[in-house]
Amino acid sequence: MQRSLKTFSELARRRRLISLAVAGACATFSAAQAQEAASATDSTTNAPSVIVTGIRASMQSTLNMKRNADGIVDGIVADDIGKFPDTNLAESLQRISGVSIDRSNGEGQKVTVRGLGPDFNLVLLNGRQMPTTDLSDLSGRSFDFSNLASEAISQLQVYKTGRADSPTGGIGATINVMTARPLDNPGMHSSVGVKAVKDTSNDHLPDMLKNQSVTPEFSGIYSNTSEDGRFGVGVSASYQKRASGFNRAGLANGYQGPYLGSDTTAGSTLPQPGQPGAQNITNRPGPTDLYSIPQNFGYGVNAIERQRTNGQLVLQFRPVKELTTTLDLTYSENKIQTKRDELSVWFGQTPTSTSTWPSGHVVSPLTYMETYQTPQDVSVVGGDYATKTQNKSIGFNALWKASPTLRVEFDAHHSTAESGADSPFGSENNLSNASFSRGNTKIDFTHELPVLSMPAADLVNQPIQAAGSWFHNSWEKATVNQAQAKGNLQLFEASNLSFGVGYTDSTNRSTFSNVQNNTWGGATKPSDYPASIFQANPLGSYFNKLGGHDAPELFGSLYTFNFAQLRALTAQATGNAAGYLPNFASADTDRELKEKTSSGYLSFGTDWDTAIPFHSSVGARIERTKVTSVAQVLPGTAVVWVSQNELPITFAGNSYSSQDASYTNVLPSLNLDFDLRPDMKLRASAGSTIGRPRYDQLQGGLTLGTIGNVFTGGTASVGNPALKPVKSKNLDLSWEWYYDQQSVLSLAGFHKKMDNYAGQTVISQSLYDLHTPVGGAYYNAAIAAGCTAADTNCLRNYILSHYDGQPGVQKTGVKSDGNLNGNITGLPTDPLMNFLTTTYANQKSATVKGAEVNVQHMFGRSGFGVQANYTYVTSPTKYDNANTNDQFAILGLSNSANLVGIFENKDWSVRVAYNWRGEFLASTVDGGGRAAPVYTDAYGQTDVSIGYTYNKNLSFQVEAINLTDSTQRQHGRTQAATLNVTQAGPRYMIGARYKF
Repeated sequence: MQRSLKTFSELARRRRLISLAVAGACATFSAAQAQEAASATDSTTNAPSVIVTGIRASMQSTLNMKRNADGIVDGIVADDIGKFPDTNLAESLQRISGVSIDRSNGEGQKVTVRGLGPDFNLVLLNGRQMPTTDLSDLSGRSFDFSNLASEAISQLQVYKTGRADSPTGGIGATINVMTARPLDNPGMHSSVGVKAVKDTSNDHLPDMLKNQSVTPEFSGIYSNTSEDGRFGVGVSASYQKRASGFNRAGLANGYQGPYLGSDTTAGSTLPQPGQPGAQNITNRPGPTDLYSIPQNFGYGVNAIERQRTNGQLVLQFRPVKELTTTLDLTYSENKIQTKRDELSVWFGQTPTSTSTWPSGHVVSPLTYMETYQTPQDVSVVGGDYATKTQNKSIGFNALWKASPTLRVEFDAHHSTAESGADSPFGSENNLSNASFSRGNTKIDFTHELPVLSMPAADLVNQPIQAAGSWFHNSWEKATVNQAQAKGNLQLFEASNLSFGVGYTDSTNRSTFSNVQNNTWGGATKPSDYPASIFQANPLGSYFNKLGGHDAPELFGSLYTFNFAQLRALTAQATGNAAGYLPNFASADTDRELKEKTSSGYLSFGTDWDTAIPFHSSVGARIERTKVTSVAQVLPGTAVVWVSQNELPITFAGNSYSSQDASYTNVLPSLNLDFDLRPDMKLRASAGSTIGRPRYDQLQGGLTLGTIGNVFTGGTASVGNPALKPVKSKNLDLSWEWYYDQQSVLSLAGFHKKMDNYAGQTVISQSLYDLHTPVGGAYYNAAIAAGCTAADTNCLRNYILSHYDGQPGVQKTGVKSDGNLNGNITGLPTDPLMNFLTTTYANQKSATVKGAEVNVQHMFGRSGFGVQANYTYVTSPTKYDNANTNDQFAILGLSNSANLVGIFENKDWSVRVAYNWRGEFLASTVDGGGRAAPVYTDAYGQTDVSIGYTYNKNLSFQVEAINLTDSTQRQHGRTQAATLNVTQAGPRYMIGARYKF
């Protein structure tokens, strides 16, 4: 099959126009444009002309974008102006093959592409690098899609292969979020929408925590152009309020261990055969088996209320037809209020335990029970806090058609993202209260919901009193200043040269302060609180989707309280008003990281008239980045043993550090696409991309955990500003068959070889010359007197009663359970405290490979259609659950699948979507700071959307998210080692939309 030079010239011209629209121009796809595309396709396939709208128009425009782009590109196009297919952009992205999402509170938040997690996917807004902040993931690079409403978005573009003109940072993918531009859609277009939202997860909360049952959403978009086509204005705005919740049961600090079955370490392992207590162990792990023991366990309920406000203003001016200028302002605000209550217990790993175990070489208990000589605490914890995230961006773009063969574009923007507390109680806080009435305590892991039983606990006759508390105040701000200039020059008749330069100055600063009261043994008397302050609620009812929620032995009550009231009462009773409020005035930790990147690229593309016509694009991008890290941290000065298991660190003074580093990367790329037939393409791509380390991996400054543990010591973390980015060498192959206007079958394979991966390492070391009383002279005297290492109450009572008034020892009273209260401070003659310190190094390489299969098919003119895809991802770098050393493994690696059924006619549109993501490794460090795997179980969710068009102006829509009420679970080294299970609930929406 041969093509003439004239045909090549026309194809090249069309390709450049489409490529510019996809990559850099402010394009938008409307139903009318889809019709034009359909007509163009019809003319080449001799099919009858069919005018399509709605979902089918979106599908057709998406295929046109995919078909005509350089490299492997997928995307989603809005059905119509102001009408994106999903209520959340991340949930839209998950429909694309190779893309899976992380959910928070039942809503898509961050994306993983081809096995590479959120930090290795770059998100752009209209081709611009966007800053991002997230207090729940302080100093990560991953973009939080829950901050953006979908109403103003015209399309999402997912670039899966490297291109010279693409900014760096996305090894998995570069995701470009495009907003509407008025001059690309001439005339007046506007619509308004309203929705009522019913989130059933809000109904599954205690009455004290419930928010408004039905919440509103409002949106509007307006776009207009002047009659002469020179001026354009676009305005969009939305407001969404959501009341929701989730209930979670689990081990916040993970499991102790793992230990070998032959381990005889005192105070932390099972008794050996023949020793006292061994008779209480059923199917004891063998000498060479690894086993773990639960450290703590709790049930929590969380009520969340969110208000999300988005707005954008776009002004366009085209003084002459060759020059288009655009000024745009974008704003988003996401405010979240959280109320939480928790009931939890701590296991002391006593030798008087009873347990049953499964068979295997790596095991965790099926049941585990501890017996205590003195009453233990039942912890009743509550929090009430709020956060606010704001994103602001102002940008200018000028596109100049300098001549028939030359286009030049300049773009600049200033964008910020800022997150902080929106509550007088800080960004996160907890009041920890306790009843010292717990005797035998058992946890049963054989149910879907782990069942905690403690029959002796009596929170009525042994009233709850204040214990420890902490008030965190986190703040983060990211800024990006960026300028880009690029051009495209047509050479000869079928070739073009693309070129560009850019400069990006980004800053990420985060601060953190903590006000903590370490009165874990009790700080108040029961008489300090009115009897009605703590309200009992039926615990099992909040986990009714999980097996075991109705087990007879389940502890029956979860306690709630008014946080503000209890905080004020506790501050009054203790005479410590300042200790029960966050520190807004100064920060314990203050870190700033600056990255300044200069870049340039050159790319040459041409069409080739060969037996199999093909297009090639070869290019290279060069970047130089300078990194500067400045950090202020709070050094530790003492370790104080204040209660049964807690060793809080005392802090004082400030320490500062500043470090510089730089790196240069040359990133070549080659993209080929072969026209096997007019309706069939074969693509091949090769190139290099980079993914920059997370900010907290780069930021210098040592940070200590605020509380150590008697058995494991303390925790700490420190970044490495000299980390180099991960560099990936990529190979991609894709076969695409466009057998109908709105139908495609495609197969793709990919291979990524990554070097300089920043592996997370946990180092055991002493820090700041901090000494612990555990193992010191007083401690050893208590052991010699008959106390065991596991019985920390016995140890503390002996030291406080025999050495009160001696250096480091201060008895302050007697607790309600008869144990002594007081502080035991580490002395210079005591052992140095051991800290498990998390740090990072460029010492790892990894390979990721996989395949995608994707089909999109419309069944003639029946209105029925289907979208289905499956992605397989694998890597030889896997976590070895039988290995107790620090390990490197790729996080987020999982298979995924989508199945979407579609029906549409002139009145109705129906979409039923099922999304599935396989099990994946979420972390290599557990909640207790230990090197241990955290796996997220496979998860599937069904969403439904039904639309009805009343007339050309008015339409109605009903949506259901998580229709089947799926639950989520995480586990440790074995599938049976439950770490947490989470129940939320379906979300229903009914709305109307009016087009003017």
